[in-house]
Amino acid sequence: MSDHGRALSSRPGLAFAALFGGNVALAFGPWMVRLSDVGPVAAGFWRLAIGLPFLMLLAKATRTPVPPMKRALWVTLAIGGLFFAADLGAWHAGIHHTRLANATLFGNVASFIFVIYGFVVARRRPSRMQIGAFALAIAGVALLMGRSYELSAKNLIGDLLCLAAGIFYFFYLVAIDRARGLMQPLPTLVISTAFGVLPLLAIAWMLGERILPGDWTPLVLLAIGSQVVGQGLLVYAIGHLSPVIVGLGLLTQPAIAAVIGWSAYGERLTPADMAGMIAIGAALILVRLPAK
Repeated sequence: MSDHGRALSSRPGLAFAALFGGNVALAFGPWMVRLSDVGPVAAGFWRLAIGLPFLMLLAKATRTPVPPMKRALWVTLAIGGLFFAADLGAWHAGIHHTRLANATLFGNVASFIFVIYGFVVARRRPSRMQIGAFALAIAGVALLMGRSYELSAKNLIGDLLCLAAGIFYFFYLVAIDRARGLMQPLPTLVISTAFGVLPLLAIAWMLGERILPGDWTPLVLLAIGSQVVGQGLLVYAIGHLSPVIVGLGLLTQPAIAAVIGWSAYGERLTPADMAGMIAIGAALILVRLPAK
């Protein structure tokens, strides 16, 4: 059995808790982007630039430095970091040009693709339980987004940016999934984060965005919450859970975003919203049950 195979079989309970905790932290990201006073791509740059030193300190404190690596692994992490930078740039720009529900829906396309990728990597057909969990998760997202989703020419640019972000994020997840078969989570995240910093700064500068903030608080919270805690827990979980479970776990973000909207902006939660949250939660329970 490969190193990756052994990782997937160990500590599933802790990894599942990390997956959920990471998605809770990541769901607060768009709120912090909207609160920041810099450009959307610049916010992505600061998320990585502020988060990187914290990740390096954590790697040193936990005695998990970057190990000697073959060129292929460096290339994998570099590609992953570039895709992640593209994801952040497109996603942060998109949420300013479309409805939040649209942005959440299109930005989560990676979740569905990553589930399919998991079946392909496993080289086996999904069980009835897995198919049922996937269908239930889709229904839950549809219920969450159905009330406020709106397809119109006014939202087209934002929708396309968020859809592109979701596709970029899928390729980032694939790179991380491959790297985590050979590396510990913190070195993996340190390297992929480092490769994304300068591209985001260059894009923000070329777009003429405001880069230096007047208020650092939202950016620090974005970096600590989304990059250090959110991505840190997600990268850890990817090394211990199958892509199918990780992909379905990512779908908890729209549900958490709905709760954030209710608490921060007074957005009303309807029975459909509650049903959607329950459906996604049930899907995660189903996919963890042993196949018969």
